[in-house]
Amino acid sequence: MSEYKISIIGSGNVATHLSLALHKAGHEIVSVYSRTKANARILANKINAEVSDTIVSDKQPDIYIVSVSDDAISEVSRELKEEKGIVMHTSGSVGIDILTDNIKRCGVLYPLQTFSVKKSVEMNSVPFFIEASDNTVLDTIQNLAQSVTQKVTVADSRERMLLHISAVFACNFTNHMFAIADSILNSAGLSIDIIKPLINETVEKIDKLSPVDAQTGPAVRNDKDVIEKHLKMLEGKENLRDIYKFMTNSIYRYKK
Repeated sequence: MSEYKISIIGSGNVATHLSLALHKAGHEIVSVYSRTKANARILANKINAEVSDTIVSDKQPDIYIVSVSDDAISEVSRELKEEKGIVMHTSGSVGIDILTDNIKRCGVLYPLQTFSVKKSVEMNSVPFFIEASDNTVLDTIQNLAQSVTQKVTVADSRERMLLHISAVFACNFTNHMFAIADSILNSAGLSIDIIKPLINETVEKIDKLSPVDAQTGPAVRNDKDVIEKHLKMLEGKENLRDIYKFMTNSIYRYKK
């Protein structure tokens, strides 16, 4: 396995987990840059790296990994346009063209997972989707990805966008439903721990069944009496009533 000198730009959830995994895999993280210097210092201390005062590192890295908010990638890429190292971003929803407009040797290293700084993730099981400006760069990104995970797939910008949309439905929207359920339970003095076995079983079922076949509940049965009772319980909470009605209609139409 080739080992690379890497500069990390960003210090958030993805940057933290990716940096830790790359450091563990034997790569040298030479610098960390973040607009929030305190966060950069926290991350740098974990991976024996220096904190950089500028986006451009003076350590001559082989690779720059840009793990910042989507709307900041273009600005960062302009700062790096004279650099010799390969520049790659980690976003699923931003095309490679945002880099190729400014940088000759560039690519994408997109880990399809939900990350939070305070929770560890087994990176060797996380699927990574990669893209590059040319085959030589692609080989480098593939080597880098394979040093931390067993699952690496080449995917173009459109395919990554579809992956990202599906992830928003499956993860972000689902987690929002958990938050709503938690709020409803809390209003009755109950804990979300009560329904965690239900949540776990819901996820585990799709290992055996398609999501359509696994669907249960009053909406898929078109149980109007139960649905009306639920809506009555949600009176005065119009936002929740709207979500309930929309999801109920969507489930019924989808199954039908």
